[in-house]
Amino acid sequence: MSVERRHFTLDDRAVSVYQYVPFEVPRGASAFTVTMAYDRSLATVDLGLDGPDRFRGWSGGERSEVTVAPTWATPGYQPGELAGEWRVVLGLYRVGGAGVDVEVGVEVHVDPVAPPPAPIAPPRPQRPERRRLPAAAGREWLACDFHSHTVHSDGALEIVDLANLAASRGLDVLAVTDHNTVSHHPFLAAAGAHAGVVLVPGQEVTTDEGHANVFGDVGWIDFRQPAETWRREAAARGALMSVNHPWAGDCSWRHPLREPAPLVEMWHSTWDRADPEPFEDWPDHGSIGIGGSDFHRHGQGVVPGAPTTWVESEDRTVGAVLAAMSEGRVAISASPTSPVLVRVDGELVAVDADGCRLESPGGGLARLVDRSDARVAAVSC
Repeated sequence: MSVERRHFTLDDRAVSVYQYVPFEVPRGASAFTVTMAYDRSLATVDLGLDGPDRFRGWSGGERSEVTVAPTWATPGYQPGELAGEWRVVLGLYRVGGAGVDVEVGVEVHVDPVAPPPAPIAPPRPQRPERRRLPAAAGREWLACDFHSHTVHSDGALEIVDLANLAASRGLDVLAVTDHNTVSHHPFLAAAGAHAGVVLVPGQEVTTDEGHANVFGDVGWIDFRQPAETWRREAAARGALMSVNHPWAGDCSWRHPLREPAPLVEMWHSTWDRADPEPFEDWPDHGSIGIGGSDFHRHGQGVVPGAPTTWVESEDRTVGAVLAAMSEGRVAISASPTSPVLVRVDGELVAVDADGCRLESPGGGLARLVDRSDARVAAVSC
């Protein structure tokens, strides 16, 4: 194993958040393993790999050891051709005043390295009865969550387990948006079919100046580029970009954009609904408001579908869902079963909202009344 030691300071971070340790993999290698070690009380350092042909993956601060082989790789990373010049990517997310020593080890394997066992698919879950909201002819409202994570970044669940959880919560659609990687994309269709949900390929483009989701199977977006480049690249590739949790404290959005993104995550699991701030400036970040739970693991007080974004779609495909979002055919509720306002034939319709109040940003109030057909409760305020 070759080992390289680097000392990083705040000055290094000021020059560039991203630092690189090059290494070469010779022809004939069966795999290689990269390790990273440092004193975590002094800093937070992220880990990624830049390959000879493309960016191969990112695990942030979640992993300290990564293996890549021609046909498999540690979650968060992509397998493929090994021979050539590589770079370990170190993200200086947090560095204390004393700096930090980082040790990077690279071991090239010649003998075959067995992949870890594939996850065993659990039984298909029992899902609640689907909620039928009033919709335009030829369309239906789908219960969606546009923000979640798996073992391919800093989540705890395998993709199929996350898909099962989403189905058991009554969701029709879940976007899987692991941080700075698309290594999960090849596994989404099979896991979604197993669980009976549509899994939307996504990437949470993540920096310490803010996060954005890019929706669509359009390849990797380089988080090291300016956010305006993310927006342009997403649009050019036919994807949709959403500014994430723009008011979420340390993860708030601070990137400049020449124009708003198509979408903004105006309802996030961290949002205090008593706080009026999201209503005041969300159009500055994105044109169409959506919601996302940002689910990572059990026990954190967050579940898929809290909030739920409803999308009025022509069918249950990724393309149709993204097209409906781009046209603004969305509504948001606290959960898949909570009161919701949907727009039908130009009218706002309150569903399951008996006794609730609608509070507008301007302070206007209207009492909502529900009826069996959900159509007579047109709301204005």
